[in-house]
Amino acid sequence: MIGRLNHVAIAVPDLEAAAARYRTTLGATVGAPQDEPDHGVRVVFIDLPNTKIELLHPLGEDSPIAGFLAKNPDGGVHHLCYEVEDILVARDQMQSMGARVLGSGAPKTGAHGKPVLFLHPKDFNGCLIELEEA
Repeated sequence: MIGRLNHVAIAVPDLEAAAARYRTTLGATVGAPQDEPDHGVRVVFIDLPNTKIELLHPLGEDSPIAGFLAKNPDGGVHHLCYEVEDILVARDQMQSMGARVLGSGAPKTGAHGKPVLFLHPKDFNGCLIELEEA
């Protein structure tokens, strides 16, 4: 059901410093910061030949990333994002197998302008999973 790995998301306490480290130390192609108010985050994408890295920083105190950083002040891997052909078919299939979809279950528009859903980390060995319609 899942397709290719779309990105690995890393929560960071300082978005500019993290982006600079990827750009200068690793020589990566780093995109411009973009606000995603529906998700409470500011993101920067780093393009790699086979996937992307998404750096996440909270937009405000109510951001889920603010809570993650409170528990992990240095940051860390937040979630993995996999592509799916049809987000609603994937959601229904996941739920029929007992996986919990976070939120209302209705897809939201993600940072790439495509529908996304998140699956409960307790159903995937402690890893938050994002599904993005390809």
